[in-house]
Amino acid sequence: MPQDNILLITTDQQRFDTINAWGNTSIFTPHLNYMAAMGTSFCSCYACCPICVPSRTTIMTGRHGYESGVVSNATHETQMRRQTRLRRTLPALLTDAGYQTCAKGKMHFEPARACYGFEQMTLPLDYMRQYDKKAENARPKVHGIGECEMEPVISTVDVKDSITTWITDQSIDFLETRDTTRPFFLWTSFTKPHPPFDPCRDFWSLYENIPMPAPVYGDWSRELEKAPQGFLAGAYENTNMHLFGPEQIAATRRAYYACITQIDYELGRLFGALRENDLFRNTWILFTSDHGEMLGDHHMSQKNLFFEGSAHVPLILVPPAGRGIPHNLTVDSLAEIADIYPTILEMAGIPLPEGLTGHSLLDPAALPADRIFYGDSLHTNFCVMQNRIKLVYTTCGDHLLLFNLKEDPMEQKDLSGDPAWQEKKQELFALLLAHVKETAPQVLEEIPSGAGSSCRFKTTPAPRFPGDMPGRWFGFHYHDYSVDTFH
Repeated sequence: MPQDNILLITTDQQRFDTINAWGNTSIFTPHLNYMAAMGTSFCSCYACCPICVPSRTTIMTGRHGYESGVVSNATHETQMRRQTRLRRTLPALLTDAGYQTCAKGKMHFEPARACYGFEQMTLPLDYMRQYDKKAENARPKVHGIGECEMEPVISTVDVKDSITTWITDQSIDFLETRDTTRPFFLWTSFTKPHPPFDPCRDFWSLYENIPMPAPVYGDWSRELEKAPQGFLAGAYENTNMHLFGPEQIAATRRAYYACITQIDYELGRLFGALRENDLFRNTWILFTSDHGEMLGDHHMSQKNLFFEGSAHVPLILVPPAGRGIPHNLTVDSLAEIADIYPTILEMAGIPLPEGLTGHSLLDPAALPADRIFYGDSLHTNFCVMQNRIKLVYTTCGDHLLLFNLKEDPMEQKDLSGDPAWQEKKQELFALLLAHVKETAPQVLEEIPSGAGSSCRFKTTPAPRFPGDMPGRWFGFHYHDYSVDTFH
């Protein structure tokens, strides 16, 4: 029996609650709605390290960030070279199994041109180089807003010249020129809605009369000055969003939604190419994002935190048409970015390497009901979640919060000081300490005592007041074509 094709579609920095079919009535996502109707929505999917490079490394290797040690954007080259040499990266396994493997869009590999098992890659760097040569007709990204800034801005190019359209064009070109004697694995990786939030004017205009959802605040975050400042350190370092008023936050959300809708409408073109080439009948489609975006919730912005806006991501799986697999399903079982690797290998009929901790999503009923989620970001922000009881901790300021997501899905009530929740808090924190002692012992220190010794996290001071961060970085990039970070 011929092997199925596999299309992996990812966005960058898209939070879970940005799909119309999942309940957001302020956003246009007709083609994500189509995927939800034709497949299975995994509504409780999380990134174990909600940062670009760690999540992409997890997709490529099947290993959590805390397993591989890749918990920042600083480097993953050693890990990726080793996994490629062992032929254990996802595209290496698929290439060896006879697949034509191709990546179109943002990979964020280091070095940028390393293929790590792909036969072919086309990157945002190629888009920038292409448009450098025709700058008299279109000049992308000359608005001056950097790769981290949250201020909205209109794209300096028309839709036809945008990077979102270009990535779709590249993907369609592959579908139309591929080797039809082989199955394909295509990773279409959109750079948006990662900042800069610079939608083309057509999409900005779509939201002109649509009110934006207000940011979420909790009993622990209502006032900026009284919120646990350690969780805000990253936002202070990379953005100005803590300074925004309500109308400015709404404008940022409008631009963010417009970027997502621009991607979604391009999916209509991509799906049209699948239909015209008779590929729906033998192609699996998987959609997700590497991490979310706080978008002003709790006064926070950007990612790398384990709050819902940052770590909770969309995940939709669509089977080949006519396979008899139920559609329009919603699965609430805990899923993770690490599940993508074994899921795709099972789609391809490739035996799973030993030692994987992720689970295939092809049989949702087989997902473990008692699964515990652990997170490690920058060896600074940590999380443990069991049965939707979530503990988040940061070494910056030594802050800890506890939430019951079953009753409080947007983390508005902190239970860490509630007497009725002290036993559960201690239980989860003990699990987290034991996990970190095994995976990142360097962030802990011993506490001598008469009964032996225990351990605790090494901590750093929180910002002294809102915005107090040295070395602020707004993601300035212009012509550095050695890094794959153009959005």
